[in-house]
Amino acid sequence: MGRQGNSEISGSRPTGSGSGQPQRKAGRPPLTAVYRRRRLFVGVLLLLVLAVAAGGFAAVSGALGGGGQADAGAPAGESAPEAKGNTAGSAAPTPAATAGRGCDPNRVSVTAATDQPIYAAGENPMLSLSVTNGNKVPCEVNMGTSQMEFLIISGSDRIFSSRDCQAESADLLKTIAPGKTETANFPWPRNRSVPGCVAIEAVPGAGGTYVFTARLGNALSPKAVFQLN
Repeated sequence: MGRQGNSEISGSRPTGSGSGQPQRKAGRPPLTAVYRRRRLFVGVLLLLVLAVAAGGFAAVSGALGGGGQADAGAPAGESAPEAKGNTAGSAAPTPAATAGRGCDPNRVSVTAATDQPIYAAGENPMLSLSVTNGNKVPCEVNMGTSQMEFLIISGSDRIFSSRDCQAESADLLKTIAPGKTETANFPWPRNRSVPGCVAIEAVPGAGGTYVFTARLGNALSPKAVFQLN
């Protein structure tokens, strides 16, 4: 898998006459304002994941230009529906924050999935982080945004992390019934990010293969592979 992201979000910058310095096109907001809005957007989006999770199932609308539908969700105490697209295979080591009498942390697993294996141009992937309790007793797991990370790479190229522009984070302790699953969904708007939310205009390239990994606490899920067209 090669490095992606040669295209740009806002196009090339014209060179101003006389000064010899690059100038932004008239009418465009300064980069600092653009990335302030992006940071705020990602922070609000992750807090929305947290807020909906409090109802028993985390689901976020995919209407970020891709036109996707939000998951219908499931009532508290019921397992989450299976992902329709590419699902990671085996379970990962347990998250660190688990508790409960008789709860074996080694039987609490984290998986990653996408709603489709291939996405058309302009279609935003829905990334899912799922936690399954394989115990015979309920287990308490911290599924707050303080524990979550949605990470995308392509080969050795780090494309995106939900932590890069996350404005705030919070804890959310969820009691997962035996054999049940709690899921948090994140609609990725096909953008790049870097630590510190530094301004970056390059976008992921079309035709590439990408790897999504979900992290909860110290637990890293198996890989979920998808393609962008």
